[in-house]
Amino acid sequence: MSETNPKVPKRPWVVVNMAMSADGKVASANRRVTRIGSDQDLEALYALRSTADAILCGARTVEETNATLGNGGERHRRNRRRRGLQEFPLRIVASAAGSLSSKAELWRHSFSPIIVLVTPRASASRIRRLRRLANDVVTYAGDPKSLGTALARLAARRGIRRLVVEGGGILNAALFAADCVDEIHLTLCPLLMGGRTAPSIADGPGFAELANAKHFKLVSAKPHGRELFTVYLRVGSESRKPGGPTRGRSPSGPS
Repeated sequence: MSETNPKVPKRPWVVVNMAMSADGKVASANRRVTRIGSDQDLEALYALRSTADAILCGARTVEETNATLGNGGERHRRNRRRRGLQEFPLRIVASAAGSLSSKAELWRHSFSPIIVLVTPRASASRIRRLRRLANDVVTYAGDPKSLGTALARLAARRGIRRLVVEGGGILNAALFAADCVDEIHLTLCPLLMGGRTAPSIADGPGFAELANAKHFKLVSAKPHGRELFTVYLRVGSESRKPGGPTRGRSPSGPS
């Protein structure tokens, strides 16, 4: 897939979904990806997936959680059909260096196409290997602007109006830097994890000046059990509204 066409369509509505500890961590100090949310949080994730054309996830998250990026089961499959969506979401994995393992659980499940996003850091041999496994391999330059462009072109080619992103923190940070995030679904979990090296929901270099921070407004906060389910909408995103926003979030799913 080339990036030479100057006519770039609009990118999809992008929703970042994460669970974090009370001190803002998404994994422990050893940076190993583990699930920190409850079963209710997992159910809310599946319900959110049922609103999306596609899911985007980082390669490390896919590998360490044995993710298949499916639809969450029969009830969510029916919800997708009621919304006019395909029974399973399109699956997109970001692997900047093309290191996504050939043994990842993802490859064992062929229910929907798999697209891998890579940058020029990926060697020719790794790209050839991924092309044998995936339905498509898309190269982008690796900077924020080109990431937004790649998402827009994928949206045009694959009919993606709404994209749910499930981390990890480095991928999220790249999307925030690219100004591509419209909505955040954040579950606050009753844990204190600590550790200066423990990752956060946006685990990139960050912004040196507070003036450059991305601004969101809280549109929903619903306690359930020991967790708090929140939804934030990017300030200024209201005018876009391509397939979003999702108003409200609970373990029974977004409204």
